[in-house]
Amino acid sequence: MRVLAAMSGGVDSAVAAARAVEAGHDVTGVHLALSRNPQTFRTGARGCCTIEDSRDAQRAADVLGIPYYVWDMAERFHADVVDDFVAEYAAGRTPNPCLRCNEKIKFAAVLDRAIALGFDAVVTGHHARLGADGLLRRSVDLPKDQSYVLAVLNRAQLDHSVFPLGDSTKAEVRAEAARRGLGVAEKPDSHDICFIADGDTRGFLESRLGSAPGDIVDSSTGEVVGAHGGAYAYTVGQRKGLGLTVPAADGRPRYVLSITPKTNTVTVGPAAALEVSTVHAGKPVWTGLPADFAGELDCVVQLRAHGETYPARVTVADGELVASLSTPARGVAAGQALVVYRPEADGDVVLGSGTITHT
Repeated sequence: MRVLAAMSGGVDSAVAAARAVEAGHDVTGVHLALSRNPQTFRTGARGCCTIEDSRDAQRAADVLGIPYYVWDMAERFHADVVDDFVAEYAAGRTPNPCLRCNEKIKFAAVLDRAIALGFDAVVTGHHARLGADGLLRRSVDLPKDQSYVLAVLNRAQLDHSVFPLGDSTKAEVRAEAARRGLGVAEKPDSHDICFIADGDTRGFLESRLGSAPGDIVDSSTGEVVGAHGGAYAYTVGQRKGLGLTVPAADGRPRYVLSITPKTNTVTVGPAAALEVSTVHAGKPVWTGLPADFAGELDCVVQLRAHGETYPARVTVADGELVASLSTPARGVAAGQALVVYRPEADGDVVLGSGTITHT
């Protein structure tokens, strides 16, 4: 099989490419240049797509003896991921940019180009499994599992994807990289938001959306208990950094319950008020069920990356997915994905996903 290996410059993608070579595939490596103005070096484990990362990917390709190219996708990434990220926060939602990157860049733009160039599939270093039945499953290394951020992929995209690392732990991947002589064996994993290298999401959003002062209101009394410089700096479930000036009557901490861009208001209240039992999601994508699935099913849902799961009954009709949770969840934010897994006995199989609209 002729495959294109997406090589970020990290250990996972390097070992995934190595395993594809060892499996006998005709492998070509490609590094995606996603930054308009790439830095020379990474800041520890923050950021990605630096010149250093590109060179690390090049060195790994040289060790493996495979062709290597750099594809400049900075403009597409900026439009489909960065601009979407800013727009979602401006609308009072909390997006997951990794979901958009997988959906729009790695398994849309890249896969489409790969197929057009005659490749059969794209290989990535995601920690997830594709079974012989073609179903997407969790990685055996649950703390590193990335099936949640891959659940936005459709059936056709999964049919042209290869995830060689799903049956290995991260420790095993690093040990294998060292045995193969790959210089990235001990390179730190990237974390946080890749295009905000300093980790200051609030500052990043303010630089693009400007200052927009407004009120922070208590849900119980309607009293103004603080002020904010921009509602986009808050997310549902947030407790720290709220800037409240009036303490709660009972002295207990308050949390962000909702964000209303129309009035530029952030509403706060007690932890118990965060509990929700029904979650609505739009734009459902089904990979473990028929693409036009409608009806009810008992399943397990996950509401944020690396979050806990909840048994639920899901009803699908008219392009909307409604999950009735068996136990309440806290801090569920619009803009995140609701990912549907098979019931607990076989809860590693992804059935589909939708984007949370409200609770």
